[in-house]
Amino acid sequence: MALSTYDELKSTIADFLNRDDLTSIIPTFIELAESQMSRDIRHWKMESRATSTTDNQYLTRPSDWVETKRLRLTAGGTSTIEYLNSTAMDERRANSKDVGGTPRYYTHIEDQFELWPSPGESLAVELIYFQKIPALSDSETTNWVLDYDPDIYLYGSLLHSAPYLANDERINVWAQLYSAAVVRLNQEAKTQEYSGMGIRMRKKGLDTGRSYTRWRFG
Repeated sequence: MALSTYDELKSTIADFLNRDDLTSIIPTFIELAESQMSRDIRHWKMESRATSTTDNQYLTRPSDWVETKRLRLTAGGTSTIEYLNSTAMDERRANSKDVGGTPRYYTHIEDQFELWPSPGESLAVELIYFQKIPALSDSETTNWVLDYDPDIYLYGSLLHSAPYLANDERINVWAQLYSAAVVRLNQEAKTQEYSGMGIRMRKKGLDTGRSYTRWRFG
């Protein structure tokens, strides 16, 4: 069973469902699976790097952001900006009478980072983050998940087909298969990250642009 392109994935989903009348809806099953995969998977292949400059309280996140790994200032050496929940951020801002300075903390608000203290001058910022799973389409026919672990795509799409088809008895089957595949991939990523082989692989990716995708944000 070939499963390496968008068309092959759609065809395989139809075969598993034993249906030839779902051509228009199968792409929706795949989109729903991609949204769930972006929430569930944390792998070094999802890591991306963005740089920006900011001189105010708010900094817009990249459009493909799903989770922050590290946010730091890079001008004049590097310093990490630590996360605070919104309540703690509000308290610090109120207690300081919102005096500006070099940002030490950030929190999330809508699609932005809120920084405290608010910078009083333009500062260079670097964000390392987990990005969304790149969406498959007729023009983008493959991505790293489909190449690396196509069963996640298959079982995730089948899982989201079950409610549409009112096939409740299959939900647990597809959910268990999908979850097992995600756990396996996440565990593999952790093993590689903390092993010697994983460090070498990650460095090679950084050098060749495979591990980090460079974006501008803000």
